[in-house]
Amino acid sequence: MKPIKYHYIFLLLPALLFIGCEDFLQKDPQGELTQESFPTSKEDALLATNAVYTSSRNWFYSYGGYPILDIMSDDSHKGSNPSDQFSTLGPYDNFKITTSQDGLDRWWSTLYEGIKRANVVIEKVPLIQMDTVLRRRYVAEARFLRGMYYFDLVRAWGGVPLVTSLNPPLKLTKSTKEEVYALVEKDLLFAFQTLDEKSTQPDIELGRATRGAAGGMLARFYLFKQDFVNAEKYAMEVVNSGEYSLEPVYTDANGVKGENGVESVFEIGALQSEGTENGGNQYANTQGVRGTPNRGWGFNRPSISLRNSFENDDPRLKGTIIDLGDVLDGIAILGDGTSPDETKDGQGNVIEIECYNRKVWVPGINTITQWGHHRRIIRYADVLLMAAEALNENNKPAQSLVYLNLVRERARQGNTTILPDITTQDKNQLRASILLERRHELALEGLRFWDLVRTGKASEILGPMGFVQGKHELLPIPQNEIDISQGTLSQNLNW
Repeated sequence: MKPIKYHYIFLLLPALLFIGCEDFLQKDPQGELTQESFPTSKEDALLATNAVYTSSRNWFYSYGGYPILDIMSDDSHKGSNPSDQFSTLGPYDNFKITTSQDGLDRWWSTLYEGIKRANVVIEKVPLIQMDTVLRRRYVAEARFLRGMYYFDLVRAWGGVPLVTSLNPPLKLTKSTKEEVYALVEKDLLFAFQTLDEKSTQPDIELGRATRGAAGGMLARFYLFKQDFVNAEKYAMEVVNSGEYSLEPVYTDANGVKGENGVESVFEIGALQSEGTENGGNQYANTQGVRGTPNRGWGFNRPSISLRNSFENDDPRLKGTIIDLGDVLDGIAILGDGTSPDETKDGQGNVIEIECYNRKVWVPGINTITQWGHHRRIIRYADVLLMAAEALNENNKPAQSLVYLNLVRERARQGNTTILPDITTQDKNQLRASILLERRHELALEGLRFWDLVRTGKASEILGPMGFVQGKHELLPIPQNEIDISQGTLSQNLNW
């Protein structure tokens, strides 16, 4: 009987290094590396650990290559021109996806690829004779990344197979959601207890996982589980560490000037080189301005709903949305001649405007520079808003307001006539204000859909788009994985 086919099994481990320095993103000679002979030395241990990071730079790590979580939210639409990738991405716009939807299998398999690589480090690096502190750090980094990959899996699909060994059983069944949560928690706690703070990293190692990154991911994990006591604990660990602050200029929080900067808690580094194998990351290229200037494919078009949700004169609107006619770094944005400037419904109402995601803009003259975008996974602004949310849920509204208003203070960029401080201490009103602030601060960063799901707002807000409660909180398990499993994997409810 055939075993389950998991696409994460690779015998050759890429030696691409992950940090913001070019030397650590170039590919080294690999020779004949097999699971039996690798890793066995301290040099191998570094390469094996870096390979775990490389999976996060794989285009497919970003939700199968396209920003489907934003498209499934009320923040954006498919984008590009109307026909481009219509059958691939169009169904995410209106929840018409199927169990064989393009992209889901790629996201699934890339997450398991990262898990496989993490397991190599976790299982084999402890056997290597080398500096014990460094060895333990490599294992902690791998466990942070394995926890991050499984957290993506459990949020997207619920219960999934747990693979924690290089030699798992031939037939793996689907673990429960609670069992996956337990592994995520264990891995992230180990990383938090083991890793050092960001300030201890030399410049050449900036971008590797830290205690702060683990703390921020734990806060996100507990918030998703509605464990507000622990969410507060770990968000405040990051806040009280003194390691992070907000970039003075909002656009720098996701821009080149803020790479590995004061607001970056964890980010995926990349080089301005076309091709993952050359150190690049196609995440921003996928969403870059289409047409003139040609900076990418133009997917993930900000919605009118997102545009209209911003408060009057909120600078984050222009820090989030590029409009036709804008001038960025001296370049006029003219857009794509094959895309309508406005799209109307049958009643003549404008339902889409050609515009683009400002947060992935990289200065330059061609599409290749977009490959060097550093994708922020955790920003300090997110940590502050997680702290605010948890504190409010824990009946500490006065403390909650401190962190909520820190985010608003940065957003107003010194203009005291806009974005006044939130003052309400009513729990429900403050909860709504924090959720809205998260939308404006973190728009198009892949968090809105899961924010709506975890707060129970998805049906209310996304229902008109086609969201069905009891079904669309989870994605369908890719049909090809179910077919390969020969019955050991079952489909999610109502799919």
